[in-house]
Amino acid sequence: MKKLKTPIFWKEQAKKIFFVLFASITNSIALNNFLIPSNIYAPGVNGISQLLAHMFENGLHITIDTGIFILLINIPIALLGWFKIGKDFTLYSFMTSVLISLFIIILPISPLTTDPIMNSLFGGVIGGAGIGFALKYGFSTGGLDIISMVLSKTTGRSVGSLLMAINGMIVIAAGFINGWQYAMYTLLSIYVMTRVVDTIHTSHQKVTAMIVTNDPDALIKAIHAKLIRGITVIPAKGGYTGLDRSVLMIVITNYEMYELEQAVKEADAAAFVNFMGTNKVVGEFLSSDQQKARRTNQ
Repeated sequence: MKKLKTPIFWKEQAKKIFFVLFASITNSIALNNFLIPSNIYAPGVNGISQLLAHMFENGLHITIDTGIFILLINIPIALLGWFKIGKDFTLYSFMTSVLISLFIIILPISPLTTDPIMNSLFGGVIGGAGIGFALKYGFSTGGLDIISMVLSKTTGRSVGSLLMAINGMIVIAAGFINGWQYAMYTLLSIYVMTRVVDTIHTSHQKVTAMIVTNDPDALIKAIHAKLIRGITVIPAKGGYTGLDRSVLMIVITNYEMYELEQAVKEADAAAFVNFMGTNKVVGEFLSSDQQKARRTNQ
């Protein structure tokens, strides 16, 4: 018998859709009102799309909207993510990238200031807010996040280092095309955007969750329904209440935080959860492919 979706599930889906719209609108405003008018490039696929639009217009004298390139690049990336990363993450990420493309085409390119430093700062802050909330609610704005996660599995390098390498190439390209002062403006914008994302969302690749609960069995079952991660159960006692409780310790990736939060809300809404940045993990830590393989064999 198929399990019915709970009100909490539908509430979270509505919240997710809201932040899909929020991320799409904020990224579109950051591009059309601040970055594109000043020849400052965004990180990731948005920046690559800006470069392509600029090269087509100035090299071939063909005007193609940046939003068109964002959509065209994200289609094959979404297919890659669907099979390699996960359906939910990829679906919401692709929805966001499609809406960004549409909003960029619909909204006029209208600079609010001609000061490139102000455009770098405000473009980074507004774009970073959209990306940060997208990551916080279990998806991304599409593009290089998905490619970096796939490459990370095959190369063993961290997602962050791969993103940094690709964005570094965008900064260098900005310097060659528009002059090195614009490369510095682009670097400033990417730095500000990264800081805003880190403020809203965790900047660590892996996170340790300490969950204090009165119902460890139900919580473990709910977590394992969404994630295949080892969980250590630690007996505990409330310092104020004196009641016996349990602490569940689990190490996850930052992309799994949203799913863990939903599992906790569904199984024990009164549980206390503390997320801590984890610098290094020694021992078995399953990739998403290994999790899928184990789930198939269960």
